[in-house]
Amino acid sequence: MNKKNNLLDFFAELEDPRREKCKKHLLIDIIAISICGVICGADSWNEIEEYGKIKYDWLKTFLELPNGIPSHDTFNRVFSALNPEKFEKCFSLWVTSISSLLEGDVVALDGKTIRGAKVNGSSPIHMVSAWSCENNLVLGQEKVNEKSNEITAIPNLIESLALEGTVVTIDAMGCQTDIARKIVEAQADYTLAVKGNQPELLELIEDEFRFNKNIEISENIDYGHGRIESRTCKVITEFKHIQEVQDKWVNLKSVIKVDSIREFKSSQKIESATRYYISSLNQSAERMQQIIRNHWAIENKLHWVLDVAFGEDYNRKRRGYASQNFSLINKIALNLAKQEKTCKLGIKSKRKKAGWDNQYLKLLLKV
Repeated sequence: MNKKNNLLDFFAELEDPRREKCKKHLLIDIIAISICGVICGADSWNEIEEYGKIKYDWLKTFLELPNGIPSHDTFNRVFSALNPEKFEKCFSLWVTSISSLLEGDVVALDGKTIRGAKVNGSSPIHMVSAWSCENNLVLGQEKVNEKSNEITAIPNLIESLALEGTVVTIDAMGCQTDIARKIVEAQADYTLAVKGNQPELLELIEDEFRFNKNIEISENIDYGHGRIESRTCKVITEFKHIQEVQDKWVNLKSVIKVDSIREFKSSQKIESATRYYISSLNQSAERMQQIIRNHWAIENKLHWVLDVAFGEDYNRKRRGYASQNFSLINKIALNLAKQEKTCKLGIKSKRKKAGWDNQYLKLLLKV
């Protein structure tokens, strides 16, 4: 068995949170059944147990299962107690083995709330994830502490990833001097959205585009989905007004303005928006427009898919670390489905096919 290609090997040394006398089932078997069940459409511990019972003979071909299939209560207890940081570390090692972050790859960081994971009036769990646009993969996740926000979680996520040579993109919440410094320390570049949470910086950028005449421009028009969208990207690299705050932002080399206009064919409705960004890159307007557009892949290819194909917003696992760990299982399943290229199906269809066809599931798992 090729350890570099076998997903389960990366979780084999994970520390078991149970007391020795309580271990009727192997931890790796519990993890494997959960991953298989989720790939095949299971959304709850009960469904994972039922999946395991139905697929027992097939699972037995590569798992030990010394005492059969665990109960749904066992799945719940184990994942509620399993250390999420160590689980995520194993995940990161696996992702590193199946991906290659290329020079200039856009790594988008963004947060998502798991709305169903809310206990007794507390805030629902909020996760910040990293998405590789080139590899089409989730690289890692970090839970936001209940009494904090993404600003504290993003630096931890950056530290956990190998980002050398990439371009890290973050929305306005992550437009912080310390976060920019963390990205540069990771030997990566940044492109950060600027809004009202940085009022002085925003005002100076607006002045740059109001008075600076040395502006490079790239225009792009998209047709589709019943609308026409035009985007004009403007880039300034020779500053006249922003120097007074430039020293606060490590390696700041360009400011960007994107004007977008959407025209809807059916309603004649027109929407317009202007967005501003700062970047450590000195690139063409065309390239900056591409980087900024790539950032939205984390919304369309990760967050939207987790809600629509995996029903993550309906995740009501509220005990211990269960919701955080189940979110990672969803991302393992998503990565496996994204990496499988032999059939041209959407994620929901791939999950169905894996449930119907053991050979296809084995192809996904590479076991």
